[in-house]
Amino acid sequence: MKIIAATLNAKYIHTSLSIRYLKAYAAPDFDVELAEYTIKDPVMNIVSDLYAKKPDVIGFSCYIWNIEETIKVVKMLKKINPELIIVLGGPEVTYDFDHWMERLPEVDYIVIGEGEATFKHLLTVIKGNDEIQNVNGIAYRKDGKMVFQPQRDKLDLKTIPTPYQFEEDLPHLSKRVIYIETSRGCPFSCQFCLSSIEVGVRYFDREKIKEDIRFLMKNGAKTIKFVDRTFNISRSYAMDMFQFLIDEHVPGTVFQFEITADIMRPEVIEFLNKEAPPGLFRFEIGVQSTNDYTNELVMRKQNFEKLTRTVTLVKEGGKIAQHLDLIAGLPKEDYSSFKKTFNDVFALRPEELQLGFLKMLRGTGLRLRAKEHDYIYADHAPYEILGNDVLSFDDIIRIKQVEDVLEKYWNDHRMDHTIKFLTTKGFPTPFDFFQDFGSFWEKKGWSRIGHQLEDLFRRLYQFLQESDFDKFDIVFDLMKYDYFSNQKYKPRKPWWEHSYQKAERSAIYRAILEKPFLFGKEFSDLKLNEKDLYKHTMLEETSLDLSQYINKGDFVLEPSVMLAYFDPTGARTKIFSAKKKDLI
Repeated sequence: MKIIAATLNAKYIHTSLSIRYLKAYAAPDFDVELAEYTIKDPVMNIVSDLYAKKPDVIGFSCYIWNIEETIKVVKMLKKINPELIIVLGGPEVTYDFDHWMERLPEVDYIVIGEGEATFKHLLTVIKGNDEIQNVNGIAYRKDGKMVFQPQRDKLDLKTIPTPYQFEEDLPHLSKRVIYIETSRGCPFSCQFCLSSIEVGVRYFDREKIKEDIRFLMKNGAKTIKFVDRTFNISRSYAMDMFQFLIDEHVPGTVFQFEITADIMRPEVIEFLNKEAPPGLFRFEIGVQSTNDYTNELVMRKQNFEKLTRTVTLVKEGGKIAQHLDLIAGLPKEDYSSFKKTFNDVFALRPEELQLGFLKMLRGTGLRLRAKEHDYIYADHAPYEILGNDVLSFDDIIRIKQVEDVLEKYWNDHRMDHTIKFLTTKGFPTPFDFFQDFGSFWEKKGWSRIGHQLEDLFRRLYQFLQESDFDKFDIVFDLMKYDYFSNQKYKPRKPWWEHSYQKAERSAIYRAILEKPFLFGKEFSDLKLNEKDLYKHTMLEETSLDLSQYINKGDFVLEPSVMLAYFDPTGARTKIFSAKKKDLI
């Protein structure tokens, strides 16, 4: 019997942990072949590849991001081979399984809840060694009617075989994100999240997990992401794992965790700031909202003061990048309230700020009580909201404009100095900047076309010009500074017109050769000759004394010369500055 466990990932770099659990648990009784695709792959290509494998059974792992594409694959496969047995499992079909059985006559079985033992038992039935009525946690049809058999008891996680050491995965470990799970369940009850449905937290065997991590690192894994819903719910457990990863990590490997920031003790952060190598850890922190009433309505306990303390201490340590999440559309979070939430969280200056929109997931309390807040939402996955009693669709469109430019101009870190100035000194609040720019961006139709790096600079420049921005000269200087700073090699042609004509540039270079000390000791120590200056540097005039800004963060208006040195080795570009009056 040929069995395939398949899924459609959001991106190629992602890997599916769920189908690997199915394969590991089914062995050695059943040899399950893995088949991973992406939601961007043409459906015909996926169908052709699966058909060529000549399977008897295919199990698909289903989530909000892949269910609609998976359905297309399933329907086509069943038309080609009506005898093929199709099994669906995963969080998207676990809830409202009767809806899926009615909508998808092509599906033979739906595995409900934790799938490892149920899928293996089902394969035993399909092989003819047991009866279907003995399988718990499954929905199927009998005599044209749906039959549902309640879920089995939760598995003892310490007995589940490792899904991390398959030989066929070894060539890909360095190129993909590896997901690892040390616990299941969540202690919290946030009503927008599926994790709130499972009561309690269960742990895998700690020493086995450590052996798996050693194996993954030894075989080249570079990014390992823990999928535990709250990695630090047990302080002793988290500290033990942090210490292990610090002691035994392989340089170049990054570990990512979802943490609950307001329960993290200062001494834990102090330990990490002292002991963790820079770049080893990355934290994801779900803030979602700073509106206390909103959090109360979704049964979310959060102390924003303590969360702020944690984020601030981690940031001051300078070793751990932080990714903070917001959700627009939670109950009683209107446009004004969300603006406050955004500004509260942006003030923490996380390396990434993810602005998402509420999705009414099947099985969640918020979806079950949607009428209480007049929610309207899309019928198909991912069930994103279209409005509620305090947030109109017009408001949602405006917030989406913020999301678009936030991703391009903050999260991608293309012009950090510029955006910091605009969000602190240029506009009333950070949200005002992103909203005004986002609305301008949409009005110009830029959301429907692609962008090169230079385009992003030009478009911000155009926005500020057409807005009659009153600090334009300073921002223009910072934009040039950001642009040069993020170039590894000397650009052929910057996005702005050069400040100096050929003769003036030559005069400045002669002055630099005579008085290199004007640009500081670090520049003098480079000992650049005339050929190196012309080949590896660029000059620009600034209205801002960049030396004062770079060294002290002060904004002093005095005509200056910015010199960008593009290291021929490809190392980080260095920016130097001297007063124009000293050179000309």
